[in-house]
Amino acid sequence: MHPTNRRDFLKRGAIGTAGITIGGMGFSAKSYAAVRGANERINVAVLGIRNQGTVHLTSWCGLKDSHNVQVRAICDTDEQLFAAGVKLVEQKTGVKPATYWDLRPMLADKEIDAVSIAVPNHWHALATIWACQAGKHVYVEKPASHNIWEGRKMIEAARQYRLRVQVGLNNRSSRNVREAMAFLHGGGIGEVYLARALCFKARDSYGQAKDGPPPAPFHYDHWLGPAPARPYNEKRSHYNWHWYWDTGNGDTGNTGPHQLDLARWGMGKNEHPVSVYSAGGIYGFRSEEGPPESRTPGVRVYGGVETYGHDKTTQETPNTQTAAYQYGDGKLLELETRGRYTNHEGSRGQEVGNLFYGTDGWLEIGGNTWKAFRKRGKESFAGSKDGERDGNHWANFLDALRSGKDETLHSDILEGHLSTSLCHLANISYRLGRSLKFVGATEKFANDSAADAMLTRVYRQPYVVPEKV
Repeated sequence: MHPTNRRDFLKRGAIGTAGITIGGMGFSAKSYAAVRGANERINVAVLGIRNQGTVHLTSWCGLKDSHNVQVRAICDTDEQLFAAGVKLVEQKTGVKPATYWDLRPMLADKEIDAVSIAVPNHWHALATIWACQAGKHVYVEKPASHNIWEGRKMIEAARQYRLRVQVGLNNRSSRNVREAMAFLHGGGIGEVYLARALCFKARDSYGQAKDGPPPAPFHYDHWLGPAPARPYNEKRSHYNWHWYWDTGNGDTGNTGPHQLDLARWGMGKNEHPVSVYSAGGIYGFRSEEGPPESRTPGVRVYGGVETYGHDKTTQETPNTQTAAYQYGDGKLLELETRGRYTNHEGSRGQEVGNLFYGTDGWLEIGGNTWKAFRKRGKESFAGSKDGERDGNHWANFLDALRSGKDETLHSDILEGHLSTSLCHLANISYRLGRSLKFVGATEKFANDSAADAMLTRVYRQPYVVPEKV
């Protein structure tokens, strides 16, 4: 299709937003990608191509033929990653993507229809909003946001520009999980009054390092983006950013969103809880550095970073955390995050998963498998077959782009926001060291200015999440 005709085609359903500029870039936002035809190619740009970003690249490339999608561009603040990213896309699709280290010029490409975001948490909201303002649909990793206020701004941006924003809560597209939810909502174990989200991931110390200059191909200032300026430190950078409040939300905001989302979904709670209490800490690591000969040799783990057994760490987020939420009708939701050695729960020895308790029995979900138990019975009376896998969250996003309907999405930004907020509520309670009352209608705490201050952050110019999107 000729570019001019293609843009005219994509303008169907577009809204007039002339005059809105993104981060001072000086170009107007027009929704060229609001509605897609059944056979029209969808061009995707992947923002963040390390670790989970590689999963995004592989997933989009895998849908090239079945869903007519093409990775047109890749973007990462670390230019060392470009060669591997370009090679992956070329090998799988035969097309060489453009490369950017700054997402703003990438968003200026009107041939890009959607942006797939797999960057650190502190960038999720701003990248999503800028993409919406540029007329791009968005697939954004969990947690949806770095704080609760950002999540609301993301919803506003998606609705204002009439764009689809999908949160990467992949379980929402699993056929077995959806079957389990239908079973719960149909009264399979009676009335569900308690859900328990499990996040048991034993992690060794990520250690500590001295501040120093960032590697030359790494655009560190842009990587910091909305976060406060601070000297480069490798233990606060690639992957390790999860464990510092400026950029991450700990394991409660890392693996936790998946399980909290299922817990809330299974309970049928399309609302915020009215109270939360969370406690925990960093356990199992040495409090002193010790002499060099006593230090643990580094072991490279997922994320391409090293861990050091029980050695001292500069990590800020807790490695052990429990949270209890109560809803307006008195029903309960629990989260258990364990980052050290632990037993497992459920009949299958769940490490990461969910347990639901009802008036007539209980149900467990682990990965793509679920089982239900009646009352005190030891054998399951309903469930899925082990290992069955069906459902593709990335494909669901593309289907929604072509349908032009929010309801086609399995994990619309509103769903992602409600589930992500559970992570943030737990962390605010943990950091303040007390229980909190939350007013869902206003998304503020009840007469608690200290807690309200943690609903958002002070943004660093020019990386500011706007009050008016």
